[in-house]
Amino acid sequence: MTLKQFEQLSEVEIINRILNGDKPLYEIIVRRFNSYLYKVGRSYNFNHEDTQDLMQDTYVDAFKNLSQFEQRSNFKTWIIKIMLNNCYRRKQKFSFKNEFTNETINENVTPMFSNSNNYTEKQIHSRELGSIIETSLSRLSEDYRMVFSLREINGLSVAETAEMLNISEPNVKVRLNRAKTMLRTEIEKSYSAEELFEFNLCYCNPFTERVMNIITEL
Repeated sequence: MTLKQFEQLSEVEIINRILNGDKPLYEIIVRRFNSYLYKVGRSYNFNHEDTQDLMQDTYVDAFKNLSQFEQRSNFKTWIIKIMLNNCYRRKQKFSFKNEFTNETINENVTPMFSNSNNYTEKQIHSRELGSIIETSLSRLSEDYRMVFSLREINGLSVAETAEMLNISEPNVKVRLNRAKTMLRTEIEKSYSAEELFEFNLCYCNPFTERVMNIITEL
């Protein structure tokens, strides 16, 4: 079987095939979501190795519970939530709590990052950018760091982020605005958030093989 011919299928279509016995297709799921899960783990201040361990646990958990995935929902948010739960357990705490604030929220605030059309320039600066932002984010409290990660880096909506972190949507907006304010002085606005915490191909291939070896034995 050649995986390439199935790469254009949606997650729901792939999952249906896996549930019907086509287990090797799970590799497409792993490759498709490696970057998202890696960004979550790194934003939670886990190092590279611990993040990979958490990703592995998440893929195994997701595979074992594929039949429980409600296909009318978003698979991306479903698997990220599993990753978050694994991060919570690893930290042995649940630090997010509801906040009440009268702070004025500017919903038209300038985006933290604006996309650059100069691909070459982005490639040149991406390594330096990643280092700058990783360092800056690590200094924020978890409350702000995780909202920034889910909204700006992983592209979840306000509603999805609120559900993930068990906080209200206004609190998501407050925390995101505060996180941006804390980071703005250290990061140039011309950089893009998608460059952060990239799970490069040199890591993706051996990691995916490692996960699929485990999946094959299940």
